[in-house]
Amino acid sequence: MKRLGLILISLLILSSQLIFGQSKELTIDDAVVGVWTNIYPEYVRGIEFRPDTKTYTYIDDTALVAKTYNLKKSNIIITYDDINKVLEAAGKDKLRYFPSYEWVSTDIIRFYNSSDIVEFNVKSSEIVKYYTLSEKVENVDLCDANSTIAYTIGNNLSIMDANGNIKAVSSERDQNIIFGQTVARNEFGIEKGTYWSPNGNYLAFYRKDESMVTDYPIVNTDKRVAEVEPTKYCMAGMDSEQVTLGIYNVENGKINYINTGEPVEQFLTNIAWSPDEKSVYIAVLNREQNHMKLNQYDIKTGDLVKTLFEEKNDTYVEPLHPMVFLPNDASKFIWQTIKNGYSHLYLYDTNGNEISQITKGEFEVIEVYGFTEDGKDIIIKANKETPIDFDIYRVNIASGAMIRVTKDAGSHDATVSPDGAYIVDNYSSTTMPNAYKVYDTKGKLVSTILESENPLAEYKLGEMKIGTLKANDGQTDLYYRIITPPDFDPSKKYPAIVYVYGGPHAQLITNSWLNGGGWAYYMAQKGYVMFTLDNRGSANRGFEFENIIHRQLGTVEVQDQLTGIDYLESLGYVDMDRIGVHGWSYGGFMTTTLMTDCADIFKVGVAGGPVINWELYEIMYGERYMDMPQENPEGYEANNLLNKVDKLEGRLMLIHGTSDPVVVWQHSLNFVQKCVEQKVLLDYFVYPGHEHNVRGYDRIHLMRIVSRYFDDHL
Repeated sequence: MKRLGLILISLLILSSQLIFGQSKELTIDDAVVGVWTNIYPEYVRGIEFRPDTKTYTYIDDTALVAKTYNLKKSNIIITYDDINKVLEAAGKDKLRYFPSYEWVSTDIIRFYNSSDIVEFNVKSSEIVKYYTLSEKVENVDLCDANSTIAYTIGNNLSIMDANGNIKAVSSERDQNIIFGQTVARNEFGIEKGTYWSPNGNYLAFYRKDESMVTDYPIVNTDKRVAEVEPTKYCMAGMDSEQVTLGIYNVENGKINYINTGEPVEQFLTNIAWSPDEKSVYIAVLNREQNHMKLNQYDIKTGDLVKTLFEEKNDTYVEPLHPMVFLPNDASKFIWQTIKNGYSHLYLYDTNGNEISQITKGEFEVIEVYGFTEDGKDIIIKANKETPIDFDIYRVNIASGAMIRVTKDAGSHDATVSPDGAYIVDNYSSTTMPNAYKVYDTKGKLVSTILESENPLAEYKLGEMKIGTLKANDGQTDLYYRIITPPDFDPSKKYPAIVYVYGGPHAQLITNSWLNGGGWAYYMAQKGYVMFTLDNRGSANRGFEFENIIHRQLGTVEVQDQLTGIDYLESLGYVDMDRIGVHGWSYGGFMTTTLMTDCADIFKVGVAGGPVINWELYEIMYGERYMDMPQENPEGYEANNLLNKVDKLEGRLMLIHGTSDPVVVWQHSLNFVQKCVEQKVLLDYFVYPGHEHNVRGYDRIHLMRIVSRYFDDHL
């Protein structure tokens, strides 16, 4: 009885703490910037494994600290002041704070000092290497094997060794010819333009010819007389860039170009070196993006050695990951592909024979971190448990057996020890703001570094729920998120706002902290029901889930969003005469589509950076999902929103950055012009000089505009 009394007293105390503790309200500044700064969950900065030790390191304010995996021992390795004394004595600029770093070896860290790169021995407290780089330098690629940096200035490529000796790889005056930079607008997993060979004897690099690509005018209005700053933009169906791969011999300075042949309009993706440096492998994808060949080329002659295998699909093929050779067997490699419906790992030999499928099932391999020390297992991230949870696994290459290393539901990322025996797991979930744990890669928890407190515990937030609905095929699960206002009363009627993206390569519903972002909770706090649904076409659900939108963007996605609307109506507390919608980029396209195709449902919309006419969008992404306009005129006509202006009934605001190089300003301007021609009223706002989204503190202004628009009209 006494124990029961204590429990009741404890519950009363807790209840009063919740009532009086949750009294703060998010401001718009909190919702947009604060959730990433002053009310961001506690975190550990700069966690890395120190090679050849059983310690991990992290930055504690002004010091680099090491801790044993079991957290029983710790020590300060070096401080910010220690490094600055050495830099100052060497006549170098001092650091303003302890920098982000990486371990090069047991005692040497590498970090940036402004634009320079420093390698520093933390044991002897001395500079080991100091690469002085111009502020004009971009696309830095440092090779540990030869201590040489590849970099670009303007459209040219150079290399510099540890002694500061510079060699020009290119000296091209024609600004249309670009060396050593990313190509294909960063599609197909391409993130850079240079690729060092394993021992650093060669440098593979992209040479991009954009002379045939249209100069698109971006207007800079910061000058007294506005100036045109053209960018290259290849719209769907028009001429594309032409790319070749060069091989630079570091010793003699000679270049051989790989003979990738005709047609010249093709995509050279997923560059990989053979371990013996004799060959380079390229996933060559045709312009139509439905036929990929994994080709091996001889770097001395540039000639094709063989095609290992091909992948074809009636819709599209999207190679995203270069081959990864087994560390102990140069005759075998791992290839990641979605060819059988989900993104999985396959083991091949260098003759192109598939040995086995390593991972299997209705889930996606999201990331490959590396191998265990014996090379028999590989560490990956995958959404095997549910489509919205992302765990770390250890997978046996020979058998495919999987060990789930991380144990908590949520979205996990891993830092893997050099020997592949341990990870630091950083994760969050809808109930855990941020956590760090050390596991061995057999799944044993070694220690818990941090489980952060809820930084929003004192704020009065709406309740968030994640669930699933059946698509109109009666089979497919669609994940949704709904946030209801604080002090929610189901007997009342609330306006609702649908936040939408809806396109490929994005997943909005995940088991992660503050799912939906601060703005959704801010608007719920103002009395809105906030709703988001990942329709078919979005990411991490398999090929069939995504490619159903092929050649008909804006069709199936709308059907699925209307399934969400039916669900809102079934709840009974949503005012179906007050439905709003907001999205950016593909979400801007979806917002405008919903406001026109479903004008009887959506009363207010705000579309940012919207694709209005897919003929004006770039080749690499646009043609993958829509084919060329010449091949699919009906599809382009059907989703051209200029043809739907007359269907607009509600209040719609378009917002665009005037310097947008992704969805060019022309999209929304054309929509405005069509509205004027057809006497349709529209609201419009531009952000001068901003690109595809409004970043930094200006984003607060953007979200104030968006919020006020719903307040005024919904």
